[in-house]
Amino acid sequence: MTIATLGILTSGGDCAGLNAVIRAATDAAVGRGWRVLGLRNGHLGLLANPPDILPLTADAVRGDLLRAGGTILGTTTKGDPFAFPDADGTKRDRSAEVLAAIRALGLDAIVVIGGDGSMRLFDRLLTPAGIPWVGVPKTIDNDVPGTEFAVGFFTAVEVVGQALDRLASTAASHRRIMVTEVMGRDSGYLALFGGIAGGADAILMPEFAYDLDAVAAHVRRVTHDRPSPVLVVVAEGIKRPAEERRLKGSVGTAITEGLQSRTGFDARCTVLGHVQRGGSPVMFDRLLGSAFGARAVHVLAAGESSRMVAWRGGLVTDIPMTEVTTGPSFVRADSQLMRTARRLGTYVGGAVTTS
Repeated sequence: MTIATLGILTSGGDCAGLNAVIRAATDAAVGRGWRVLGLRNGHLGLLANPPDILPLTADAVRGDLLRAGGTILGTTTKGDPFAFPDADGTKRDRSAEVLAAIRALGLDAIVVIGGDGSMRLFDRLLTPAGIPWVGVPKTIDNDVPGTEFAVGFFTAVEVVGQALDRLASTAASHRRIMVTEVMGRDSGYLALFGGIAGGADAILMPEFAYDLDAVAAHVRRVTHDRPSPVLVVVAEGIKRPAEERRLKGSVGTAITEGLQSRTGFDARCTVLGHVQRGGSPVMFDRLLGSAFGARAVHVLAAGESSRMVAWRGGLVTDIPMTEVTTGPSFVRADSQLMRTARRLGTYVGGAVTTS
């Protein structure tokens, strides 16, 4: 496989560290004498006429790009090319147009920076077409199978931890329960890591069933049944309490109201939302992005394709895409940090949920 022109794109939700990957992949590719084209707005840029591209050079990625949040290429979570929504509400397959644009641009290989959904999409799109590609995992949810950590995760953990630091002081001042809702639709990694780092008294995750009466009893126990500062972290993907399912508002608000009614303690909810995605990446995300971007180019130069770079056991490696396209990964009940949380006396729920 001879590569003269490399395409790079970001796909799915944004996070910190994406630009570090773009910088590293560009530098590594230019160092091999390859031309590099940034593909704007994920696959949507390839559906534009003409395709929306940004030529990338070593000079273009110098300076503060490593430190910058977001992605200079733009990204998208919409417009599945296999079922692309038209203005009239119908859907049609535009995947052939994406492939035609790739060939028209003369791209010999592509680096896809995305989450587990993006890996499945581009594996379905590129692998059957014989277009060489390598995936780079990124997500604040840290739920991409096959890698211990994904780009953007530790910056989001830092945001959650710092939020808990700030909420702890106001909780202490007013002797309140402070509930913090974090992202995590299917997986609770962000809630677990951020909750432990921020000293949470209870952490509720999608993977594990919880009993709000048991959470309230835990709160009363750790506070000796008198108003005291309490920190509770809630992943957005947990099930709402049964009695709260008809109420509007976030799941964090539902947990807050349920705890207040059960304990008699004043309670407040903070939904962190998109602040978890933005901002300058922490050092580990810069390191991870740099290592992943360089490795992706190395894999392609070695003639490999349909693989994803990964962090395993403190080493950067790469794995076949068949190990990645199995759906999101989940927090395991017997994982090291789950054991850590229990040893700390943190409420983390009970049996693993199956639905």
